[in-house]
Parts: sequence; C-alpha cells; structure tokens
Amino acid sequence: MAGQTSAAAKRITRKSKTGRSLPNKPQDFQIRFRVIEGRQLPGNNIKPVVKVSICNQTHRTRIKRGNNPFFDELLFYNVNMLPADLFDEIITVRVYDSNSLRSDSLMGEFKIDIGYVYDEPGHSVVRKWLLLQDPDDASSGAKGYLKVSMFVLGAGDEPMLEKKDVNEDQEDIESNLLMPAGIALRWITFVLKIYRAEDIPQMDDAFAQSVKEMFGGDSDKKNLVDPFVEVSFAGKMIRTKVIEKNANPEWNQAVNLQIKFPSMCERIRLTVYDWDRLTKNDCVGTAYLNLSKIASSGGEVEAATGESGLGFLPAFGPCYLTLYGSPREFTGFPDPYDDLNYGKGEGVAYRGRILVELVTKLDVSNEKKIEDIPNDDILVTEKYQRRRKFSLSVVFHSATMLTEGGEAIQFEVSIGNYGNKFDTTCKPLASTTQYSRPMFDGNHYYYLPWSNVKPVVTLTSYWENVSHRLDAVNILQNMADRLEANVTALKTAMLANVSDSRLAEVWLKLIDQVLEDTSCQLPELEGKPNITALDIQIRKLRMFYLENIKESARKLREEATDVKATLPDIEDWLLKVYQMAEEPQNSMPDVIIWMIQGERRVAYARVSAASVLFSTSHAEACGKYCGKTQTVFLKHPQDKTNGAKLPVQLRVNIWLGLSAVEQKFNSYAEGTFSVSAEMYENQALMFGKWGTTGLVGKHKFSDVTGKIKLKKESFLPPKGWEWESDWIVDPERSMLIEADAGHTEFADEVYENESRFPGGEWKAADEQYTDVNGEKSAPPGEIDCPPGWQWESDAWSYDINRAVDEKGWEYGFVIPPDTKPKSWSAAEKMYHTHRRRRLMRQRKKDPKAAADVKGRPPGQDPEGWEYAALIGWKFHIKQRSSDTFRRRRWRRKMAPSDRIGSAAIFKLEGALGADMSADDDSKSSGKDKETATTVFGANTPIVSCTFGKSFVYHLRCYIYQARHLKALDKDSFSDPYAYVSFLHQSKKTEIVHATLNPTWDQTLLFNDLEIYGDPQIIAKNLPDVVIELFDYDQVGKDEFLGRSICPPVLKLSGTTDITPKLLWYPVQNGSKQAGDVLVAAELILKTKADGSDLPIVPPQRAPKLYMVPQGIRPVVQLTAVEILTWGLRNMKPYQLAAVTSPSLIIQCGGEVVETAVIKNVKKNPNFPSSVLFMKVLMPKEEMYTPPVIVKVIDHRPFGRKPVVGQCTIESLEEFRCDPFVEKMDVAPQARMCLMSAPRDVIIDIDDKKPLLASKLAEKEEETVDWWSKFFASTGDHDKCGQYVQKGYDGLKVYDCELEDVPEFYGLTDFCKTFKLERGRTEDDEDDPSIVGEFKGSFKIYPLPDDPGMPPPPRQFRELPDSGPQECIVRIYIVRGIDLQPKDSNGLCDPYVKIVLGKKVIEDRDHYIPNTLNPEFGRMYELSCFLPQEKDLKISVFDFDMLTRDEKVGDTVIDLENRFLSRFGATCGVPQSYCTTGINTWRDQLRPTQLLQNLARLKGFPQPAFLDDGNRISYGGKDYTLNEFEANKILHPHLGPPDERLALHVLRTQGLVPEHVETRTLYSSFQPNLSQGRIQMWVDVFPKSLGPPGTPFDITPRKAKKYVLRVIIWNTSDVILQEKSITGEEMSDIYVKGWMPGFDDKQKTDVHYRSLGGEGNFNWRYVFPFEYLPAEQLCVVAKKEHFWSLDKTEFRVPPKLLIQIWDNDKFSLDDYLGYLELNLHNIIVPTKTSSKCNIDMIPDDKQPVKPKSVTNLFEQKSIKGWWPCIAEKDGTRILAGKVEMTLEIVTEKEAEERPSGKARDEPNMNPKLDPPNRPETSFLWFTNPCKTMKYIVWRKFKWIFLGIILLLIVLLFVGVFLYSLPNYVSMKIIKPV
Repeated sequence: MAGQTSAAAKRITRKSKTGRSLPNKPQDFQIRFRVIEGRQLPGNNIKPVVKVSICNQTHRTRIKRGNNPFFDELLFYNVNMLPADLFDEIITVRVYDSNSLRSDSLMGEFKIDIGYVYDEPGHSVVRKWLLLQDPDDASSGAKGYLKVSMFVLGAGDEPMLEKKDVNEDQEDIESNLLMPAGIALRWITFVLKIYRAEDIPQMDDAFAQSVKEMFGGDSDKKNLVDPFVEVSFAGKMIRTKVIEKNANPEWNQAVNLQIKFPSMCERIRLTVYDWDRLTKNDCVGTAYLNLSKIASSGGEVEAATGESGLGFLPAFGPCYLTLYGSPREFTGFPDPYDDLNYGKGEGVAYRGRILVELVTKLDVSNEKKIEDIPNDDILVTEKYQRRRKFSLSVVFHSATMLTEGGEAIQFEVSIGNYGNKFDTTCKPLASTTQYSRPMFDGNHYYYLPWSNVKPVVTLTSYWENVSHRLDAVNILQNMADRLEANVTALKTAMLANVSDSRLAEVWLKLIDQVLEDTSCQLPELEGKPNITALDIQIRKLRMFYLENIKESARKLREEATDVKATLPDIEDWLLKVYQMAEEPQNSMPDVIIWMIQGERRVAYARVSAASVLFSTSHAEACGKYCGKTQTVFLKHPQDKTNGAKLPVQLRVNIWLGLSAVEQKFNSYAEGTFSVSAEMYENQALMFGKWGTTGLVGKHKFSDVTGKIKLKKESFLPPKGWEWESDWIVDPERSMLIEADAGHTEFADEVYENESRFPGGEWKAADEQYTDVNGEKSAPPGEIDCPPGWQWESDAWSYDINRAVDEKGWEYGFVIPPDTKPKSWSAAEKMYHTHRRRRLMRQRKKDPKAAADVKGRPPGQDPEGWEYAALIGWKFHIKQRSSDTFRRRRWRRKMAPSDRIGSAAIFKLEGALGADMSADDDSKSSGKDKETATTVFGANTPIVSCTFGKSFVYHLRCYIYQARHLKALDKDSFSDPYAYVSFLHQSKKTEIVHATLNPTWDQTLLFNDLEIYGDPQIIAKNLPDVVIELFDYDQVGKDEFLGRSICPPVLKLSGTTDITPKLLWYPVQNGSKQAGDVLVAAELILKTKADGSDLPIVPPQRAPKLYMVPQGIRPVVQLTAVEILTWGLRNMKPYQLAAVTSPSLIIQCGGEVVETAVIKNVKKNPNFPSSVLFMKVLMPKEEMYTPPVIVKVIDHRPFGRKPVVGQCTIESLEEFRCDPFVEKMDVAPQARMCLMSAPRDVIIDIDDKKPLLASKLAEKEEETVDWWSKFFASTGDHDKCGQYVQKGYDGLKVYDCELEDVPEFYGLTDFCKTFKLERGRTEDDEDDPSIVGEFKGSFKIYPLPDDPGMPPPPRQFRELPDSGPQECIVRIYIVRGIDLQPKDSNGLCDPYVKIVLGKKVIEDRDHYIPNTLNPEFGRMYELSCFLPQEKDLKISVFDFDMLTRDEKVGDTVIDLENRFLSRFGATCGVPQSYCTTGINTWRDQLRPTQLLQNLARLKGFPQPAFLDDGNRISYGGKDYTLNEFEANKILHPHLGPPDERLALHVLRTQGLVPEHVETRTLYSSFQPNLSQGRIQMWVDVFPKSLGPPGTPFDITPRKAKKYVLRVIIWNTSDVILQEKSITGEEMSDIYVKGWMPGFDDKQKTDVHYRSLGGEGNFNWRYVFPFEYLPAEQLCVVAKKEHFWSLDKTEFRVPPKLLIQIWDNDKFSLDDYLGYLELNLHNIIVPTKTSSKCNIDMIPDDKQPVKPKSVTNLFEQKSIKGWWPCIAEKDGTRILAGKVEMTLEIVTEKEAEERPSGKARDEPNMNPKLDPPNRPETSFLWFTNPCKTMKYIVWRKFKWIFLGIILLLIVLLFVGVFLYSLPNYVSMKIIKPV
C-alpha cells in the first residue's frame, strides 16, 4: 500500500520551475492548443470532433472519421486577465461523436490547469498524449488517447518549436503520456470532510428581526445567515446542505471527489455562500487547498539522499481554514469589496473559519457525491478543537506619514472576531486606541502627537494551540531571512567589485551560517495532542530538505572555486527554505490593524500571527517580530493603485502568546503601562451661565461620543484590578490640536453670509458668520492672533481667486427641507436667496516668540475644559464668544490586584460598566438589556504605555541621485524632488528640472529626533527612512513618482567608526518598478545637548543646502567619453511640424556637448561630423556610474529649439574599453572598401555557366529543389529526398531573428540603435511613445591623472562614408508558422505585404486560402537608398472578399544595421561555392575578393594561393582545401579550388552564414504577444558593386498525382448478422472503401445470402489523390461549405479505410467491421485466410514491429488477407477477413496501364471476371423462381412431396366417396 501511495503521489508536488514573476495586473495572454491526432477512440463508425474550452471560450476541430482520426488543427484563445486568475482556469478537452444525437455523445474528456502548463519548460506541453476518461464513470477504463500541444504565452514569450520525431508514428503511447515515466494513472477518491464553521458574519437584512423585537419577541441578529459550502475541483462542483439562520453551522458532510490521479489540477476551492431564497447567493468567503502544499512526491530528496518512501498522498487536517474577505459589517447596500470574498485580491477582514479534513482513498467504490459523516468520525475531531487562551498586546509607538489632517483617527486591532469594535459577538476588549487628531510635521505629512504616552491595545482570544506547527515555521522563516540578508550582501559585494579576499570572506560567512542553521532540529511532534498525518509527513520532508542543503553547502565549501558560480545554488537553497516555511495547517487568523476615521474603516494591514507569536520551546521559534517594534505600512482596501498612495506608516510592538505564559511578556515590555477609566463631563451655555440645563438629549457625564450616559459610581474595575487613585481631570491633548499646529504660515478664514426673499434686498443672515460647511463661527473682529503668531496683513480681505463675482460673492438658493444651498454660482439671479463670501487673513509664525508648542498652550482653561460652538463640533482650547458647549475628560487609574508587571494588562476583559439605572423616563428592563449590548466596547479600559525618558537622535540622509524615473511631463522629462520622512519629521530636497536621472547631491539634516525606548533595543529594529519622489508641476498638483525605503545606520557613540555606504534602493509606484534612488542614512545618538559630539556639518552648496560629504560620495576619476553620432532615423513630427534640422545634446556627469546640425534630414539623416569627445569626472565604481542622456533639439524659425526626443543610456559597462588594445576589426565590413573598386573585379557568373549546366539542372530539378535544402537543414530528412546523399550543403535555420543570435551581438557592432522617447509615461502603458531613433555608439576609458602624460589614442578613427547608398534588396518569404486566425472558421487567408520607404508590394493576388501555416515561397526584389529607407516592414494580412483585410502582424528589419555590420549580414556566406545548380553563388563578390578585402581591413598581408589554389596562407596560418573537403562528396556543381578554399576560410571568420531566420509577427492589438512567425531571409546588394547573382527559386512544391487501385477479391469469416425466414444465419455482404479526407467513397456489389461469411466480389476501387512524396502527406483541397469562396487545403496521412457492411432493403444497413491501413506503414498480409487473425493489427498502446509493416509507395503492390475488427463491450473482436490487392501508380503509369472502376471498361491490369458466387447468392425480392428453388424447395421439399402425395390420396378418396353412392346404387339396381 505504501508503494502505491508513493507512486501515485509522484506528480503532485510539481514546483514552479520558471517562477510566476508576473505583475499582478490584467494583461494579455494567448493560449494555443494544437489537436494533432486521436487513437483508440471507442465506438463503431464514429465521426469524432474535439471541443476545447478555455476561459469561457470554446473552439472545436473539424469533424473526422474513424477511430484514429488525424486533426492537426491549431486553436487560439486570447484573454486579458490577472495572471493569478488565469492560472486557476481549467483547460477542458472533450471528444464527441458527431454522429450521435443522444446525450451520451461525449466519448471522453481531459482537464488540466493552465498554471500547470505555464510551469512547464517554455510554458508549453509539446506533442504529448492525453488519456481520455469518462467523467461520470469511475470504473471505466481509458476512452482513447489524444495527442496535443499546449502553449501559454505571456508578453514577450515565444512558443517552443514543435518537431515531429521520425519514428513518432510507431511511438509507445504510454511512454509519452502527459505523466512522468513509470507512473500509472489510477482512479482515487478525495474525501473532503466538512464538519463545521464558526464566526460567519451577518449576510441578511435584520428587518424581520426588528419587527419581532417591536412586538416583544426575541431577536437573533447575529445568526442572520444561511450558510452552505461549495467545493470546486477540476471542473466539478458539489454543494453541502444549507443550514438556515446559523452563524456557527455544523454540516458534518463528506464530499467524494473521484478523479484520475495524479491530477493536472492544483487547487481545491471551498467557497462559503449565504443561501438566499429569491436573490443570488452571496459569497461569504473563499479558501483553497493547494495540493502541492499538502502532498509530496519526494523525488528530489530521494534522488539526492537515496531515501525512499518520502512521497505521500494529499492529506489535510482536521484543521480550520480561515476565510478572509470584505469587512464584516453588514449593510443593505451592495458590497463594494465583494470580489475579495471570492479570493480575488487580499482579504481585508476575518470572515470566519471552516473545519475540514481531506483524506485520499485509493479506491472508488463509493459512488455517492456527498454523504453524512459517521458520529465516530465527528467525535475524533473534538481533540483538534481544544481551545487555549491567547493574549495579544500591541503598543503603538508612532503613526506618521499621514497625507491628510482633519478628522480624528483611531486604530483597531483584531484577531478573528476578537477586538472588532463593530462586532457584538465577543466580549468588549481594549482593542482600540483613543481618537487623536493629526498634527502637521511642518513640511508635508501629518502625524499623531502621542509624545511619551503611547496607546496600547490588549485583547484575549481563544484558538487551537498549533505552536508545534508555527514554531517550525518561525525557525525556517528566521533561517530564510538570514540567508536572504547574506545573499543580498554577497550580491552587493559583487556589484561593488570588491577584492577577491573580501568577496570570499562574505561568501564563507554565508556558507557557515547555512551550515549552522541547517544543523538545528525542528520541534518534536511526540506528545502533542492535535497531530495530524500531514504534520508528521511535512516534518519528515523538512528534515530531509535541510539535510540535503547542509550536504550541498558542505560540498560547496570544500570544492567551490568560483564564488559567482555558486550563486544559483545558493538562491535555490533560499527558494527551498521559503517553500518549507509555508504551513498549510495554520488555523490561527492574522492580526488585522485598521485605521478608523469618523467611524469609517479607511486602511488596514494584515500581520501574520506566526510572525508575532511567542514560543516557549526555543528562542529561534519565536516570531520574527515577537515583542519587537516593526514598521507597518497600511493600505487601502482593494487599492487600485497597488499602494501608490500611502495612508499611514505605523511603528508598532506586537506580542502574542498563550495566556498561561503571559508573564513572559514582562521581559519584552518597555515603558510603564497604565490603565484608566474615562468619562466626559458635559455642560452647555444657557443665559450666560455654564450648566447642565441646556444639554438637550445629552447627559451630564457620558462617553467620548456623548451618547451613552455614565456615572462615576457605576464604574467597576475588571476582575483582578482595583482603583489606584480617585477621579481627576485629564485633558486629551492630542484631540485639541489646532489646524495651524506645525505650520509656519496659516490663513484664517470666515464666511460672511447674507440672505433675502427672491427679488428682495440682501440682509445679514441669521448666522452671519460661518465656516465653509455653514456652521456658526466667530465674527472676524473677535478672532485674535494666537500667541507666537503675527498677522501678515492689517485687515481681513475677501477672496476673489475663486468662482465668485468682483466683490467675492457666490450665490445659491435653498430647496426645503434644506437650510443651506447645496451649490453655489458666481452670477446673481433673481431666484437666488443666499449669498456668501470668503474673508481671509494670513498670519505667520513669529520667530521671536518662544511659544511652547509641545506643552499646554498659554491660556488653556485651568479646569481642563474644551469648547465647541455646538455639540458634536470640533473642540478647541480657548473659549470663543460663539461657543455654547464645553466638556472635560475625567480619568481614574487602576492597578492590578493579584499580579505585578506589565502582563497585568491582559486581565482587562469586559466593559468597566455604564450607568444602566433607569432614569425618570426610562423604559422597561428589556430596553436596558438592549442598551447594555449596544454599549459593549464603549467604556473599555484605556491602556497606555508611558516612557519616562526620551533619547534625542540626529539623522543625516545622504540622497545623491536617482535614475530611470518615469516621465510625467509632456516634454519627456520630469522635475523630480523628494520628500524624505523619518518618524514625525520630513524634509524636502531641491527640485531638479527636466531630467529623469536627477543628481541632488544633498544631505538632509534631521535635528532633535525624540525616540522613546532603549537605544540598544531600537538598534535591533530601526525605523526606516522613507523617500517619496514627486514630479513638480507649476500648474496643478505635483504627481507621485514612486516610493523607496532605506534603513539607516545607527551610531550610538561618537567613536563608532561606521561610514554609511551609498546604495541603490528600488523605487516602487504601487506594484510597478519606477526607478532607483542612490541614498544612505545614518542615525546618531546625541549625547550632548549642543550637538558638539556630532560629525562636522557637510559643506553647503547654497544656504541651508548641504552636499554629500567626502568619504560617502562616490570617488571619481577623469574619464574620456567618445561618442559616435551617426545619425537620426524615423523622427516623428513635433507639434504638427516635421523635424527637419535636428542636433544632439549629450549630457553625462554634468558635462554637455552638442553636435552639428543636420541641414536636411530627408536628404541625409546622418550627422556631418560623426565623433564627439568629452572629459567627465566619472565614479570609479560601476554601480555609481551616471547615465548618458541624449536630447534631440530641432532648430526652428525664430530661434525656437524644442526638445523633440530624448533617451537615457543607463548602463555604460558595455561601452568601456582599453584604449591601448588594438581592435582587429576597425571598419564595418569587407564590402565597404570595394564600393569604389574597379568594375573588372565583378564576375558575371551566368556568362561562365558550363554548356551542359542547363541539361544537368533540368534533370536535377526532378529530384532536389531549394525546399530539399531547407528541409535537410531543419532535420526533416524524410522531406528532402536524395539531397544529402548527393553531397549538397545545407544552410543555417535560426529559430529567432538574426539580430537575436548571440554571436552577432544584435548586428549593432558598428553603431547601436537607441529609441528616442517623448511625452509622459501613461499609467496604462509601460513605455512612453517612441518618436525616433538615434544611431550611435560610445567608447569610455580612463584618462591619466597626470596632465603631462600623452592621452590615449582615439577609438573611432576609420569610419565609412556616411552618404546615401543605393541598394538592391531581395526578400525571400519562405513560410508562415502558427499565424493568428482571423476568420470565423478559425483559419486565415494570409498574404504578404512589403513596405520599404515609399515602395509598397501588396501580394494580395497570391493569398493562400484557409491555413495557419502557409507556404509562401515568394521572392520580392526592390531598390532603396540607405539610410533614408532603412526600415523594411514585412506584414502578413488576412484576405477578405467583402470586408477590409485584417492585419495578422508585422515585423520590421533594420537594413542599415545589416549593411554596416562587420558580420556581413547583407548576404549570408554559403557552405560551398557552386557555379551551377540550385546552390549557385549569388553574391556580387567572389570568395577570393571578400577574403582579400577582409585581410586588408584586419591589417593582414594579402592571402597567397599555392598549389593551384589548393592551399592558402592567410593571417599567419596555412589552410588546405583537403582539410576542409576531406570525407565530403564532391558534386559537379562546385567551382574552382581557389574560390572554394577562400570560402572555407571566410566561414571561419565569424561571418553570417547562409541562413533562414524566424521572425515573430506582432500587432498593435496585442503588442507584446506573438501573432505567429514567418521564416525568411533578406539579401542586400549595393548597386555600386554591380548586379547580383541569380536569385533562388523557392516556389512551393506541387503535389504529384497518384492513383490507388484496390481490388476486393473475397471475404471470409464475416459476422453473420441476420437470420433468414428459414432460420439460417446469413449476411448480405458488401465492402465499402475510401481514403480519409477524400469524399470519393466506393463500394462493391452485394454478395447476397452469405451463409458462411464468405463473399466473392472481384471488384476494383480507383482512388486518385495528390501526394507530396517529400513530406509523405496527401493534399486534399475542397470547399468546407457550399458558400465558401476558396478550397481549403488539408494535408493528411495516406490511409485506406475498408468497412464491411450487411445490406438491408427495408432498413439501415448494418455495420460489421473495419480495417484501417496506413500506406506508409501497411501491415503485411497473410497469403491464406486461415493464417489471418486479429493479432496482426497491434494495439496502439504498443509500438509496431518494423518487420510486420511495409511502405506501399516503395513496394508499389501488395496482395493478401487482412483482418477486420469491430468493438463489442469495449473489447476488439474479429469481424471478418478480406482479400485485397493494393497498388499505387503514378499519373503517368495510370495512363499507360489504365483500369476502370468496378469491372467497367477498361477492365484490365488485371482483368476482373465476374465473381463465381454460389447459386444461392441472389436477392429473394427480385428472383421469385430462385427463391422457390434455393430457399423454399431445398428446405421444405419432403414436406411439399408429402403434401402432394396427401393431396393425391385425398383426391382419390374424394373421387371414391363421390362416386361410391352411384356405384353402390348401380350395384343394387343392377341394370341390364
């Protein structure tokens, strides 16, 4: 059993080999599905069709015939969706019998995850067999096989090339199944036991419950949900029963999923729904079981360690799965975050848990899809549900980087339901902080001014103790973190090019740490009560993986010599450790922190419970952040910007642990914890006196909201606590933050209001002065300037810089019942009844005033009152004349009664108590109870942590430069600046205009940073420096560029000698990479108040603008930068005007050079002077090297010089060179020097063609052609005929563009092409618009420090002529591959369109109908001028008769790069020099001339030919013709020896060979997805060198006509299907035959009344067909429908299908059996019928034995007996035997030896006589005499004779009786 389990699990833990590092945003994907062929499909006389469904798109193949159909059809699916959603989609393949109209027409199906295919190499599955199965019958066997290829292509992916093996037709299906070798598929059952769920949120409206409550009934609002579970896997969906009105349902049901295993599907999805009677069911939450995480093959470990039995089948639980989704609060409105409940995106709230268990059974005996779980199994789960009490404490140290002030903010912490302030199902807990108002930091952000009193939240919760799982997770996670930090340090050292000894030191530290970490033991599982089978298996697997890594590390340490070579292995370890750290059975929910603003949930963060969990077993088993201060960035729910906008940055300290060990919290706690109760005393102003009389609807003492009545006497301390002091007044300072706090300038504003009746006079309104919201405000005259401020203006002024009239008024009218206008307009109308204007007055901070902004402001009420104009308004400190309401906060501290230490805070559970006593107007006690439930949480204890001492720090942030930023301005640049934030302070850099690579070179000083806590503890978890980059805009709001995070270096003492190092940190804009920033930061602890212990202040570049100091800024060196400015290409118009006179500005490291102006781009787009030189102070370290910025300026009339394009050259490493090393290839290519060569060196090959060449060519054309050469080069030797045997050479076929071949360096060796950009980067696009190209190159090398030394030699010395060159261009289009279909039939009618400059060739007349793989075989010849017409655009279009032709895709070739490249890409170098034949030399220069030119350019002596051209001396080496042509067949087409030898030498020089390149087609519809490929090549011939040679003829091959003659002689042992009227078994036999793909079906005459299965026919079939011998395929051309315009050409294997039928006159004929013969591999028949049996036809699962088959095309004729087979009850039976003669003749032979069909004339070759059938063979209906003779008489003759004899006897008796009376009477009378 264990062996079966291990074997069956082999495939399940397929890990992603390629990695799914795709951005989490919707993007284009293309799925290609090729259906190749089917085998062993069940049924008789079937017509199969394949339907493939992907992402709600279904395509089908054409209908075929037979049990082994050949399809070869390619189906395309284009989708745009999230990668995560796509990988969960399923590919469903179904095969149907199109003949059947019944429900059982489905023959078999197969399902596979798209993610499975994407994880395979090349994102593809190529030419694999799928095993089809019946989805409804687990006991059935295979339903046939289907061979397919699948490709999942994302942006930039190229499909793998499919290659058919030579022996693929005889392959073993089992060995090529979509499964690993040796693993058998088998049916298994996943038993998913769903026990119960808990904490399901309310999903239904509470209206009915409210009605019950009104009539005194009991309400149950928490159970307003009707849950059920839907299980989905591999396309199967099963639902549990519905439990009505229960938030904690118990289903106790088991779902049986019967599948073939190993499965191609990865995830089991469990979705909890709320059942609704009338509307759509609502989704509560979704959880997944990933099979790869709960099962293992063990293959990798077994291979490495030799261990066995490590694989295990999927198993899970019993364990809770946590559901996450949208916030739990129920509203009657549609949920805006409903997608989160379906698992789309990160869930923001806890939605409950579901207890499940997965068991895998290796049998399928249970056919029930769902059944109840036995009680015994339910009892077993009880031990897995034992709860333990957990304590959670969160200390909020800071809340910074708030982007908006205004409303007060509080934070809520919850784990599961515990702590949710809006949930009433749990006890009230101190889970929320106090409301605080944000304060401005003086620069850009807001923060919460908590000072030394930090808010604390505590909560207790009850969960299963899964510490044995989470301890192991934390150990592995900590191990992975250390390894990742060491890998980062190693990569940084490599990037910085440190010394080898230093690099080895870093590497050894990494290896030693790995060895130490992998030596640790994971927690033991023995004795744990809730251990599952999966726990044991996972621990075993983890230990083996760790041992494996340990052995690998030890081996590397002993044997490794190259540090860089070990990096892939180390990164593989890191990936493995992270995979091991995943725990599938984690039942403890995440800790969720919410920011709440005005009772609205604004932002959240999820913190893994494991990362903050305290462990008693081991220090390493504690969570990474357990009891440590960490930085948490909150994010908005379902943020569409993916975090571009940051709500808040928190510094929190979280501790989670068992309550049994909560005393351990004391060792983690910092500061002094205090707990207090609070309430507010409220008073109103009535008749000039403060009192309680005016508190309408309010209470004298209440909570902070003023809604809940409280009394001092009603407060009861929680259990275990007692009062420490009496009630005192304690104002909440953080709620009294004025709007001007933190600002240096501020504008006070008041709105003056007037009203009137329509058409009347304006008068002061009832509330004359209000704020912007219309609320009452103090008159301007009563608003004094606060202390520490001074007015900037003498009086109030009205604001006219708004939509107002000239006096500042704006007008509106009121529609009752409103009291204020809803909108305002600037123009007065008669119907307006209200108007207002804004009065404002500026004030600024008085630098001379010494106001203490941190302490209590002067003038604060000594009694602690806060004032407001009305109840519920914003409070302020100082009383104003408009105030009518005031309040003050009372607090009373508590102390623990039975314990000492910080852990006492965990005793706070339950409300302190509220005044529940009935007032005079109170209702019933039932109402009081309801009130008690609604106030839960309103008066929870207030916990805070007070730090007695703060430490003052000084931060220096060195921000040097940024690179690769996004262009957000229309001028193609940005104006970047940075906000640098550290805790509650932020600074701003200067703005650098018009650049994407700004250099700030700035030090930002953060003085007097107060941080509370022990510096040694802070050093372990330092706050991060956050850098936010913005683009400055003069008009409008500055735009966000991105965010980066930099950890500072901490210096606790001035003697610490740690110099921060500038490093590149990535800039992120949401999920997108938005550049890098070079920055460093150091945090220094100040020990002296005057700062004398701080480092020296860096030098200033401007007032208060500090530079980066020496020692930190990069070390520079004087460097030479040579620039080859060749020219500009394809410049697009700017501001509707063409770019005519451009020049270049090149910037690097602060230096600028400019080129000369191109006078006329159209005539010559190259620069007149091509080389520029600049000296730059460039950093020595490559990682600091600044980019080169190229700007194109257009010189326009009136002195205008706009920037019309720019590009940034980021990496300069490839351009660095040693100026003293001579380059061998100093000029582009050999032909450049022969542009002006004498014409007598040109050879006209045609003139020297031998006399017999034409005859030789004619004869050769019959056997070989250019396609033979092509197929010989691609490895398709069965298609190339005798080409290879004749000794001809091939060519190179590249699977990619020629520019992508590595050895040719993109053909940019002379000059590179840089894309010029313009305009801003749009949000939806990855790249800005391309407006042109700059062709040029760079050479960078150091200059000597001593100016007296001679400078190095220049690099760009010998350059070709930059003038235009006229060229002849030949474009050879060979064929298209997998083109994107454009017609509704899934095909395409492609043709080629060529565009070169203004010349267009639209080859529409030669379109190829109905194909995705056209063979074009076309050559086009054009002339052009380079470089003006350098871009050759080759497009493929789909021909349409009535509508506009659609573009399939196009590809662009830069001819100039090929022309200038030193690799000779204009005309590929052939393998042989031929003067005749199909390989005739086509270049303009002979090989000897090319070699002489190359020698001259390389500085070699001219090549010397010796021995009549059989030996050559070149470049100091001798070459002989014999060493190149030894063991080669020399054919008569070869040229003279010297030319051949020169060519062989040329081929050793790295030149481009004769080739065919494969170019990918792209379209604007899906710009990054392949639309197909074309194979082609281009030849470019300069006209100055004379005419080129004869072009190749690549016309596609034409099919040859053949005739298949089949003679049906006899049949025997045919199944007798019917019974005659006499009871005899018989059949009326006839034979039908046809070639699949052809419509010509022929049948014999009928052999009636065959009593023994024998049939005699002597009947001839004649099947004419067209055949490609080289490809061994038949060509079928026919119209698919009668309305089709063109015939569709198919290529099918040559097969013959023979069927035996039983003829019926009055019903349908009966099918008896069939025989299918492949004419290439035809089964050798037997000579006699007796030796013929069913074993002659092999099962398709087994390979065919070569000796038992023959090729009819080679043998020409064959005769004998073949068996026919039929299917009965799923098995093959012998249906009969047929004797035939098969003969294949060519069209010419058929004319010479004619034969007619059947026995028609000409009945010859051979002549067929009528069959000698028995006399019993006739049709009874048309031969009554024969029927009497052979049927009736033969069977019943004795009966007939007996009847005749009896009739005679009866006749005699009758005559006797008739005549007896007369005779008797006569006898009596006796007449005389």
